[in-house]
Amino acid sequence: MNKSVDAGNITRVDLWIAGRRQRATATRSGDVTNPATGAVIRKVPFCNAADVDAAVKAAASALPGWRDSPPLRRARVMQKFLQLLQANQKELARLVSEEHGKTLPDALGSVQRGIEVVEFACGVPHLLKGEHSENVGTGVDCHTVRQPVGVCAGITPFNFPVMVPLWMFPVAIACGNTFVLKPSEKVPSASMRMAELFKEAGLPDGVLNVVHGDKETVDAILGHPGVNAVSFVGSTPIARYIYETCAKNAKRVQALGGAKNHAVVLPDADLEFTADALTGAAYGSAGERCMAISAVVAVGAAADPLVSLLKKKAEAIMVGPGDKEGVEMGPLVTRQHRDKVAGYVDQGVKEGAKLVVDGRGLKVPGHENGYFLGTTLFDNVTPEMKIYQDEIFGPVLVVLRAQTLEDAIALVNRNPYANGTAIFTESGGAARRFENEIQVGMVGVNVPIPVPVAFYSFGGWKSSLFGDLHVHGMEGVKFYTRTKAITTRWPHQDTPAPGLNMPTLG
Repeated sequence: MNKSVDAGNITRVDLWIAGRRQRATATRSGDVTNPATGAVIRKVPFCNAADVDAAVKAAASALPGWRDSPPLRRARVMQKFLQLLQANQKELARLVSEEHGKTLPDALGSVQRGIEVVEFACGVPHLLKGEHSENVGTGVDCHTVRQPVGVCAGITPFNFPVMVPLWMFPVAIACGNTFVLKPSEKVPSASMRMAELFKEAGLPDGVLNVVHGDKETVDAILGHPGVNAVSFVGSTPIARYIYETCAKNAKRVQALGGAKNHAVVLPDADLEFTADALTGAAYGSAGERCMAISAVVAVGAAADPLVSLLKKKAEAIMVGPGDKEGVEMGPLVTRQHRDKVAGYVDQGVKEGAKLVVDGRGLKVPGHENGYFLGTTLFDNVTPEMKIYQDEIFGPVLVVLRAQTLEDAIALVNRNPYANGTAIFTESGGAARRFENEIQVGMVGVNVPIPVPVAFYSFGGWKSSLFGDLHVHGMEGVKFYTRTKAITTRWPHQDTPAPGLNMPTLG
């Protein structure tokens, strides 16, 4: 935990560099608030180029020893880290709930999904094996090896303070890289705690480093010549910026952007089951999920009864502080974001959408300064409306109507975002057509939030991903390693030397 205290008993978040807590040299800082109360609970430094340079140099210094450690030895450290994460899962969830606002059960679930990536990373030695071919030419063999990329960096969002960092640094480190993590300045504490746990597990100093900050910090990472690869999860405009900047600086990059995830509901679907699934997918974590369902495409006769059920279930959700028993949805992360989401509700009304459930007037007794917004539901939304076009990232669900499955697929495919989608139906034929024709990276069939398990990759298409490889799973291993092809010949004394002509097989 953050042990150093500033005036007023507000804790100051440190950096984690070379295996220990350090104070930033930067003078700028920001507030970390409890979204349920609006109270400032910590101060977080906004690191400058010197702070980032110190972290990168620590990672570079640790790289040779860690890279040359046998993969099984690295995996044993990862196994101890896994055990410590499991033992401290509730503590990490409390930090997530305190700084982000999501409910404790939701926070626990997100921590568990991150832990599952660490479980996957424990088996990385098997995935680092190369290939071998004997006698590709006369007396010539060829084989490949996977080697670490070097110093890697991760820039992660506020909505999953444990899960998303765990998508990145365990896989990178298991592959033999060292890492600099820049978590969101809104939720810094969980990353610091994980760094402590990793050191306790036996991770050598400098292999994992944590810095904090805003755009200045990010730009220092993107421009640092000692950083070889960058992973990012966040909004599409920032993902595009990071992708372009890394490309200019000759860095390997995976930049996951925003989403407008659609769920297509056919008339043959079990509407009670579907409405329950969509309610959780739309309003869980106050809609602050890149895989949240934010747009429903109701096909034909499904529309009216589905909207009626969604209204009933949205109005029944209990909203309050995330650590209170029975609360199903917490506040939004900041006052500014809450006001921005409320502004989208205003915009939807002006655009002519039918406001079925209005969350703007919600008051939570005893938490009047919290960043709360109630569940909101729009019907009769059209693709021309801003509430459909933009990623709102809040508890706002919009319903569009389509006449046929073909129309619904075309509507989804026209959207520039392509992160996740789902279809609800009892027809195998309809589901199969949807799977084949939809142009989206992750697809659910009667599964509202199709986040793949850790040994499959996570990532979207189109404006939801910049770069060629997704995170975790085998694609994560590919991202954090480079393949080297080696061709060998061990000639006998009577073997003729190669001539000047292009060598060929034979």
